Amino acid sequence: MNNDYLKVKGRIFDIQRYSIHDGPGIRTIIFLKGCALRCKWCCNPESQSFDIEKMKVKGKDKLIGRDVTVEEVMKEVMKDIHYYNRSQGGITLSGGECLLQPDFAVALLRAAKANGINTAIESTAFTKFEIIEKFLPFLDLFLLDIKHLDTIKHKQFTSQPNEHILENAMRLAMSSMHLIIRVPVIPTFNDTIIEIRSIAEYAKVLPGVEELHLLPYHRLGSDKYEGLNREYELKDLEPPTNEQMQLLMEEAKKSGLKVQIGG
Repeated sequence: MNNDYLKVKGRIFDIQRYSIHDGPGIRTIIFLKGCALRCKWCCNPESQSFDIEKMKVKGKDKLIGRDVTVEEVMKEVMKDIHYYNRSQGGITLSGGECLLQPDFAVALLRAAKANGINTAIESTAFTKFEIIEKFLPFLDLFLLDIKHLDTIKHKQFTSQPNEHILENAMRLAMSSMHLIIRVPVIPTFNDTIIEIRSIAEYAKVLPGVEELHLLPYHRLGSDKYEGLNREYELKDLEPPTNEQMQLLMEEAKKSGLKVQIGG
């Protein structure tokens, strides 16, 4: 058997074990470097640039980003194989955006599937669909962010328009991929009843989509901007209240989807 794919290299900035988010069961999250979007609320700003960079953490310089092989990552992943088996968990590729490192990300998913491990990615789907198609044979779950249906507002807050994302969402749904739509709920951006309702109604039209996760805005990670010597533009923003999130969830449920807060 040709195992050359285990030697494929990629650039990551963190591996988080024992996560109970971003997919079913107990999971290991691998965070990849690089993203095409620049969301104003991003809680992992160190993920945005593909470059290895310095960030001040607790007053000390820390290098963010390292080059690894699939084999090296899998050694870490396999430490928790018993937890995956017991909880029906697995690995999730996060970032950043794993679609920007397709050779590495696909090889990593392939290695996980070869070991019987459940696979997921969380993604913006902002790339050519031909790249996304390379992932599908080795993928059990696609957690797709849909942030807004208004492309002008989407570009204002993320630096990119949304037409490509929405087109890929439909193509993904039509491919029979297990697709869960996730919405980061950001005050001043998309936290009104009308905006959440429109996203839920769009998600309902996607063939096979049954779940919508509302992810409330938080300030975790805002100190990282200072560590990177960057401005955090949303510093005056207040996170949505529990009551507001409940209202938005009830509104989204009118679409007929299964809706939850968090994911």
